[in-house]
Order: sequence, then C-alpha cells, then structure tokens
Amino acid sequence: MDTDNNVVVKTTNLTKRYGDQTAVDNLSFTLREGEIFGFLGPNGAGKTTTLLMLLGLTRPSGGEALVCGLDPVRKAKEVKRLIGYMPENVGFYPELDAIQSMEYIAALNAIPESNARKRLWELLELVGLQNDAYKKVANYSRGMKQRLGIAEVLLKDPKVLFLDEPTLGLDPEAALNLIDLIARLKEDHNMTVLLSSHHLHQVQKMSDRVGIMIEGRMVAQGTLDELSREKFGLGDKTYSLEEIYLKYFREA
Repeated sequence: MDTDNNVVVKTTNLTKRYGDQTAVDNLSFTLREGEIFGFLGPNGAGKTTTLLMLLGLTRPSGGEALVCGLDPVRKAKEVKRLIGYMPENVGFYPELDAIQSMEYIAALNAIPESNARKRLWELLELVGLQNDAYKKVANYSRGMKQRLGIAEVLLKDPKVLFLDEPTLGLDPEAALNLIDLIARLKEDHNMTVLLSSHHLHQVQKMSDRVGIMIEGRMVAQGTLDELSREKFGLGDKTYSLEEIYLKYFREA
C-alpha cells in the first residue's frame, strides 16, 4: 500500500497537449522508494513527454506531477537537485578523462571539491571504471560511456534516477553489466529508478513493477504476475513481459 512516506513520484491525471494532439492523456501512477519501475511503450506513446514533465522541462496542460512531494515546474531547482537523469544519448567532452569529466559535473552542481574528489572515486569503483579513470572518454566504448553516465548522475546523490534507454546500442555483455549495475543500485543503495526502455527482456530482469503506455494513456501498471493474471487469468503457465506487452498492445 502506498503512503506519503514511500511515494517518490506521483502523477494524477497528468496531461500534455500540443495543439490538437494529446501526447499524455490523464496519466496517473506512482513510483515507490527503492523500486525499479519499467516504463514501456512504443515510439510516440508519451514516455519522453512524461519524463520532460517530471523533470520540470515542460509544463503540463492539466493534472499534477509530484517528485519527492514537489511540483517540478514550481520547484524546478529543488527537484533537479533530487533527480539523476541519464538521457538516451549521453553527451561528454571527448578530450576529457573520466576524472576531469566528473569534476566538471561536480562543479556544475556546486559540489565542494573536497567532497567531490572522494565521491567520484567511490562512484568510478562502483561502476567498474576505476582502472580507466585517466583514459580519455573519446577512447571509451559505448558501454563504458553509459557506466560513466550513471556515475555522473549519482555524483549529486539523487533520490531517484530517470534512465532513458540505458542499454540502447550495447552489445550483450555490456548490456548485462549495466543491468547488473542498476540492480545493485537498488539492492545495495535502495535507489529508486524509473527505467524507460524498448528491451522488454531486460526490463523484465530488473523491474519490480512496469507501466505500459500506448497513445498517451497508461493502459496497465503492476507486477508481472498482476498483469499476467489481468490478461491471461489464473493458470500454471508463466508469461514473459513480451507476451503480456503484446497482449495489451493488440487490444489497445
């Protein structure tokens, strides 16, 4: 049962219109402390628009969004301090090494140098880049860049992570390493994660609950077992997230 104490993100009838087009239609969902929530849907479903509203980067047309109890538009600075956001394509200055890159992020977030130095080494070790700390980011693989991106968003010690397609373009081994890292953030650090992805088998491995968006509407949300019972009824067969997702998609 949700309580005010364990709800990190809450939307109530959240809506975004662009002219005659409704990108997000009366979206209501909650993200609880210490859980990984898989945010699913085809391109154009409204996932990115939802993230922009939660980040305070676009104003809702209606409804309400709260992040750690704060309105992302009215309390934009406070909310940005509490959120770690990694977009689909993470940007870096290629001539910098990992240490320099993280020092730059620390300065942008007004983190004192004395605190940042110890913190960044801890995070580089957490993401497995401590031995590549002085290698230029231009020479990093995509998987290494994704791990560095997570280290950077963790630098300000956020309450919640928003990850947009974190495994996109990774080879299977790099993807598995990143999945393991995200799972450890939850298990070892009680991190709350909103994960947007098209890779359903990866989302299934990581997520406590999932939400499925189609044409701007959240058509389902819950655990895999809850959604399986809702669409397939009781029975002995175990259904994959892909089977459940396709069932909702075809019936939407």
